[in-house]
Amino acid sequence: MTKLTPKITRRRMMAAAAAGTASLAAPALATAQTRRLRMVTSWPRRLPGPGMSAERIAERVRALTAGRLDIAVHAAGEVVPAFEVLDAVGQGTADLGHTASFFWQGKMPASVFFTTVPFGLTPSEHVAWVEAGGGQALWDELYAPFGVKPLMGGNTGVCMGGWFRREIGSRADLAGVKIRSLGLGGELYRRMGATPQTTPPPEILTSLQSGVIDAVEFVGPGTDIALGLYRVAPFYYYPGFNKPNGTGEALVNSRVWEGLDAASKAALSHACAAEANFALAEMERLNVEALAALTGQHKVQLKAFPADVVSAARGLSRDVLGELAGRSAVARKVHDSYVAFRDRVGAWSRISMQAVLEGRAG
Repeated sequence: MTKLTPKITRRRMMAAAAAGTASLAAPALATAQTRRLRMVTSWPRRLPGPGMSAERIAERVRALTAGRLDIAVHAAGEVVPAFEVLDAVGQGTADLGHTASFFWQGKMPASVFFTTVPFGLTPSEHVAWVEAGGGQALWDELYAPFGVKPLMGGNTGVCMGGWFRREIGSRADLAGVKIRSLGLGGELYRRMGATPQTTPPPEILTSLQSGVIDAVEFVGPGTDIALGLYRVAPFYYYPGFNKPNGTGEALVNSRVWEGLDAASKAALSHACAAEANFALAEMERLNVEALAALTGQHKVQLKAFPADVVSAARGLSRDVLGELAGRSAVARKVHDSYVAFRDRVGAWSRISMQAVLEGRAG
């Protein structure tokens, strides 16, 4: 049988050439569609807890967008210092940030409510307020003048009271103690006689070693152990009345956010929401393991704050929150929403979670 050869025509040659050009151009087109974004953070690189949340958000966004959004994560100090993340994102020096809202208390007092306030919402209660209780709309309103869109982007859970060089036997022992404490917790310590310091996370250990500070409240065992604080301050106190929650804040430059298509916005929002959930679960595991190592291997002395310290702090917190609410109209709106939600959810938490824990403990 004679083998038939297709007739080569000018049209066939042009079609083949076009197909070849298209196949060669496809990778280049995909590369051209990739948008590279820069995220600055307030954390040492890959710090367990918040540092890893930043990394995981970037990884999730990359996966959800099939590489169309590629986020490079920078540790504190690589591009901007830890406490300049808000300005860097708002001014366009960076596209995104990962940080904590109570760092901006001096710029907008009500920002503290979106990380935590003393004797405030627990992690699950906080999520309920932000996602279902009107908190996100207030957060957006508060941050709009700074040129950023805020999102929950992690959670370190219920925090510890802090690391102390010397044992605290009563409220009187706080007098003159230089403690690294941010947000409204720092103000409570100040009113109880201590001297709060706003030490950036990367400088905490060296400040403690040199005696610049005498005590530190940071996060919880799973994160704190990575900083090596136990080597200098052997007394580890609870409860973390000053920080009952630890929401991590993801910031997006407003122009960048508005320039994203709907699918990209959804991917970024879902990546942050997934991290807020996963980080809380991960920190529970890390805290359990780290606390066992601290009290066992490292001989840390786990201590409950004296009753007079907690009682004094509780009373002072009402004054501190009330004073903050008077700072501006938006601060009043955020305060009133938060406190009203705390009071409503508290009634349920007492007969649900608190009762279950008490029953489980026997």
